Amino acid sequence: MARTPSCFKTLILRQNPNHPNHRIRFTTISHDNGHRNLSEFAKQVSQVIRTKPRWEQTLQSDFPTIDFSNPNFLNEVFKNQKSSFLSLRFFYWVSSKFDFLPDEGCCNVIFGGLVESKAANAAKDFLHCTKFNPESGNLESYIRCLSENGLIEEVFDVFDQLKKMGTCPSLASWNSALLCAVRACKTDLVWKLYGDMMECNVLADVDTLGYLIQAFCIDNKFSEGYDLLRQVLEAGFLPNNIAFNKLISGFCKVKNYSKVSALLHTMIAKNRVPDISTYQEIIHGVCKKRMQREGFRIFNDLKDRGYAPDRVMYTTMIHGLCEMKWLGDARKLWFEMIHKGIAPNEYTYNALIHGFCRSGNLEGAYDLFEEMCNRGYGMSTLSCNTLISGLCSHGRTKEARDLFKEMAQRGVARDVVTYNCLIRGFCREGNIAEGTKLLHELLMQGLQPLSSSYTILIEKLCEEGHVEEAKTLWKDMQDRGVEPAKCTCDFIIVGLSKEGYDAEGLEWLASMMDSKLLPKKRTFESLINCLSQRDKLNDALLVLDYMFKIGYSPSECILNSLVNKLCKENPLCVEICIGDVLK
Repeated sequence: MARTPSCFKTLILRQNPNHPNHRIRFTTISHDNGHRNLSEFAKQVSQVIRTKPRWEQTLQSDFPTIDFSNPNFLNEVFKNQKSSFLSLRFFYWVSSKFDFLPDEGCCNVIFGGLVESKAANAAKDFLHCTKFNPESGNLESYIRCLSENGLIEEVFDVFDQLKKMGTCPSLASWNSALLCAVRACKTDLVWKLYGDMMECNVLADVDTLGYLIQAFCIDNKFSEGYDLLRQVLEAGFLPNNIAFNKLISGFCKVKNYSKVSALLHTMIAKNRVPDISTYQEIIHGVCKKRMQREGFRIFNDLKDRGYAPDRVMYTTMIHGLCEMKWLGDARKLWFEMIHKGIAPNEYTYNALIHGFCRSGNLEGAYDLFEEMCNRGYGMSTLSCNTLISGLCSHGRTKEARDLFKEMAQRGVARDVVTYNCLIRGFCREGNIAEGTKLLHELLMQGLQPLSSSYTILIEKLCEEGHVEEAKTLWKDMQDRGVEPAKCTCDFIIVGLSKEGYDAEGLEWLASMMDSKLLPKKRTFESLINCLSQRDKLNDALLVLDYMFKIGYSPSECILNSLVNKLCKENPLCVEICIGDVLK
């Protein structure tokens, strides 16, 4: 019998599994028949993989004649299998069951499918498992996949791999990586990518330049970003609204509203119509900088231009109006929003509750709080903190304390803001003991205190003459790594001087100035007044000298008091002493 030509030999069947060469058996069939049978079997296997839940347990027995390790058969299965995850699952099953070394063709098919599905972590694990080198086209797609998943460090590894292959990535790959670095706010990586891109002689496009403008904004280099934008416009390119919005937001942050106005006019002149997010950036920026009147004007102008504000913008504006105590206008916006079919969320409710509290309408705040709970939002840390702060601000600390207890009963978390509100409330009423107790409870709960947790207590303790307790709190604050507020030292210095600890008060003043902290004017005046009353005139003059060097001008009352003391002490030396200080 004549030997069958190799082109007609197709590997499709498996031998007896117990035979040492069980994996390979050749059958003499026509080439067309073999390929058709292979494709048919692959379709059947793919169907089973798609529809049968635990196919791994029975697949081998369902198809006893198929050699699953045949690369041609595997490729057919992968072609028929639309789900990259099922293909990967099948690949791992074959790898675990047979003495199987995958070829690069199979690996590229699976890897490409995972990348196309945006399954960055699965693709990364597959590369690690197989150790194969993907084609350059798949690697470029992998860069975009990693970038969309925010895996910027891995993106750099792929760029290095392409560099070793002698392949220069396309502009689309560079841009996707730049966008990823911008979203991660890693501007050092943005500039490294851009430098590498220039070394590869890849020309930037308008998207590239837009990402560079955003990088400048992240670094608070708004002027540099603005200059780059002008260069881009002069070159005839027009970045998208995101670049404009970032610059607008940045200039709002630094209160450079002339640049904000210029950017808006540029957008309109270039037919880049400001969208709702652009106005949102402006309104949010001006309200954050306590320019709510300007924000309200822009908000109304926005509606006049035919834009429809969304819930975020309504909430921002309601909060801004409440900060100004324009409760009537805030309520009008509230009902306007509801009339337009925009339901208020928890943040909108809290903004208006805050407004009622600031205006002293605590009953209205309670009613709105109950309405919010009945609408299904329930009690939250944010809503309770808003109400507790309002109650404490108006001297109703007992009710605030009751709400504080109710939070624990209902399982609502109490954070450091909750405790701070109550501590301030009790201290304002002169109940320092209760405030101190709450601070200790805060620490026992494992919460990290803020400087404000201590500052109000230290202030009140010093006012009441308990300077040693105040100093103990100061030490505890430093031991816990909490940065004290600048005014905390002022309270202790004034407290020490009032209690007659003049030398220690002077030491604290000197220490404060050595630390480049600027004492308040009233701290100097209080110290001078106490020293002069105790006839410690040389020390008083020393403090006055400090005061002049910093640039403060003492009040006429303090100067008159000091001069009178000096006249009584030694009238002949008064002019000399004051003259020395004034020099």
